[in-house]
Amino acid sequence: MSKITFDELLEAGAHFGHLKAKWNPAMSPYIFQETRGIHIIDLNKTISSLDLACSAMKQIAKSGKKILFVATKKQAKDILSSKVSEINMPFVTERWTGGMLTNFQTTRKSIRKMTSIDKMKTDGTWDTLNKREKLFKTRQREKLQKNFGSISDMTRQPAAIFIVDILKEHIALNESRKLNIPTFAIVDTNSNPKLIDFPIPANDDATKSISLILDHICAAVKEGLQERKEAKNAKDEAKKASKEAVKQEATPETKATPETKAVEDVASKAEKVEATAETKEIKEAVPTTKKATTAKKTTTKKATTAKKTTETKKATVKKATTTKKTTTASKKEVEAETEK
Repeated sequence: MSKITFDELLEAGAHFGHLKAKWNPAMSPYIFQETRGIHIIDLNKTISSLDLACSAMKQIAKSGKKILFVATKKQAKDILSSKVSEINMPFVTERWTGGMLTNFQTTRKSIRKMTSIDKMKTDGTWDTLNKREKLFKTRQREKLQKNFGSISDMTRQPAAIFIVDILKEHIALNESRKLNIPTFAIVDTNSNPKLIDFPIPANDDATKSISLILDHICAAVKEGLQERKEAKNAKDEAKKASKEAVKQEATPETKATPETKAVEDVASKAEKVEATAETKEIKEAVPTTKKATTAKKTTTKKATTAKKTTETKKATVKKATTTKKTTTASKKEVEAETEK
């Protein structure tokens, strides 16, 4: 970013202020001297404040946010529109409509109305309208384009606002202060720099000084956008490189030579032979294990049958003894009755 020089500002007439009678006492730190009833601005302070404003603008543009430029003065209108349109930033060069920032939803509605009229021309509904309706819609479209055409891309409130003359654009300044939006402005000797976050003391009436300051501001914004683009490209390249590295790790690029193929074949054959030997051993071991298990099963069956036979014999003996006891007892009872 090229730094502005003292001679450039001097040639542009940025040091000329207003008459002493119109001065604002808050501007006294930025005034160098008074000659013939006109205040002269200290250009050294202009250079330092412009550098500070440019660095802040660069950071805002680098973050990808929008900066709104405002200048409705005749001498600043065309300069601002031509320079700001190059960096694709929103700007206002016609009348500032009240509530453009504080009531941003209604401004978005009017922008949508403009886009809907454009849509009608493409989808074929425009042909269905009569002559009077077409005339009304075209006039409405022109009016909306004049007031809101330059801010049609601004989908949300801007991150900062740049004003050329804060006395003329006092409504824009008040709205931005209400919403705590950072303000940048060219401040003359008749203005109050305390209302601005980044004041640039300079002549805000001369076209040369306005164009010179806007050149440096737009250059700073362009540089910030370029750095953002480069950072994005670097990130994309890093992502691609990481993906390629992961692919290489997953599928190595080593090509199979005939020697490596032969070694792999021998290794696979050896593995197959080992596998067949292991299967044979397992098969040989299986019948022996089967025989052992069948022998165990037969022995257990024999033992269980022997136990059952012994238990049945014991049960029969017990029954016989009990029957004998009952018969003897009944005989004794019969004998006793006969004796009686």
